[in-house]
Amino acid sequence: MRFPHGVIPAKTAGGRGGPPVAYVNARLVDPVAGTDALGGIIVRDGAVADIGPQFSKASAVAAAGPHGMETIDCGGKCLAPGLVDMRVQLREPGEEHKETISTASEAAAAGGVTTMVALPNTRPAIDDAALVESVARLARETSLVRVHTYAAVTRGLNGKEMTEFGLLAAAGALGFTDATHTITDAQLMRRALAYARGFGLPVIQHPEEPQLARGAMTEGELATRMGIPGIPAAAEVMQIERDLRLAELTGGRLHFAHVSTAEGLATIRAAKARGLHVTCDTAPHYFALNELALADYRTFAKVSPPLRGEADRRAVVDALRDGTIDAIASDHSPHDQDSKRLPLAQAAFGTVGLETLLPVTLDLVHNGQLALPAALALVTSRPANLLGLKEGRLAKGVPADFVLFDAEAPWKVDAKALRSKSKNSAFDDRLVQGRVLRTVAAGIPIFAAA
Repeated sequence: MRFPHGVIPAKTAGGRGGPPVAYVNARLVDPVAGTDALGGIIVRDGAVADIGPQFSKASAVAAAGPHGMETIDCGGKCLAPGLVDMRVQLREPGEEHKETISTASEAAAAGGVTTMVALPNTRPAIDDAALVESVARLARETSLVRVHTYAAVTRGLNGKEMTEFGLLAAAGALGFTDATHTITDAQLMRRALAYARGFGLPVIQHPEEPQLARGAMTEGELATRMGIPGIPAAAEVMQIERDLRLAELTGGRLHFAHVSTAEGLATIRAAKARGLHVTCDTAPHYFALNELALADYRTFAKVSPPLRGEADRRAVVDALRDGTIDAIASDHSPHDQDSKRLPLAQAAFGTVGLETLLPVTLDLVHNGQLALPAALALVTSRPANLLGLKEGRLAKGVPADFVLFDAEAPWKVDAKALRSKSKNSAFDDRLVQGRVLRTVAAGIPIFAAA
């Protein structure tokens, strides 16, 4: 069941003011507790009223009381918290021909994502409190899912003049970032870390030394054979090393986005061991693909930072296993055909990812690299914890945001069939396992598979 125009009815079963709903015979996967067992969940007034292994269809009916309760048999399929995607480019305002909050929310709902956190690289950039509030208001009016936003570190993302962190934090910004732009000025980055610390918020860095990151794919033999300018892997670790020094100097919270190299991850791992307040995320394409995805000049696989060699891809998987990487984000970056149907060197960086976040993350489970609760934690509770959100968990009293999915169901990614307005998927034609059956936000079904 999907509602038009992103409008969720005020009184629907499970939602605020509507009758309660029991989801029974589910494989409850709780990433916080690390549990994976049969059970059920009762939803009332948009929140989780009860949860546990004790709920069967009969017990739910008995608990319904005089007003009754709708009961949904989950058929033993997985029920987990709704995904929290901490890195999404929404393109609204300013580039609505690529994506809007409404179309992104439809893609999110179909992908089991119930919370998105938007980057501030819109037009205009989200660099003042009024724009943070404007995005929040627009999301309330048009989005099927919850939408939060970061704020820009610098005015217009120009890397020069800092924004008003206090006003932005008060307006609801979850952190500060210049999105896909590296903060290159060391003194400015030092001040940003120090000021953000006062509000308990992270500064999120795109870790690439920009003078070195002027190519179109990772530097190496393949780039040379293809005649494409390369970006050395060292560009990532060089930026990470500088910023870790500044984090140590200020005591600020530093988060590195979409880390992609073995050296960068080793440096972050060592910094964590020293007690620095540093975290990082990666994106599915960095553990599921390598540079060979570009071998036929396939621009849909051109991302920033670029896809790396196989050794780096394996290092990302190892870092997911050992906890060096704190979260997985889709890095959803929609582009129209005019931006992608170009020679590789000129094409835009980025891939859409809201609808493939769950199935590609499940590759880690199917390949025996992570247990299901651990894999789901990386896209639910752990990003929520990083950003101080109450979402991403299943417990009494929390918002009833969850996804019901078949972890084994195979399907083939068809970029043309994706709900995102742009179709630039790096996973087009990929065979995956894991299909969303139903997505629920605030107790209301916002997506159901046909």
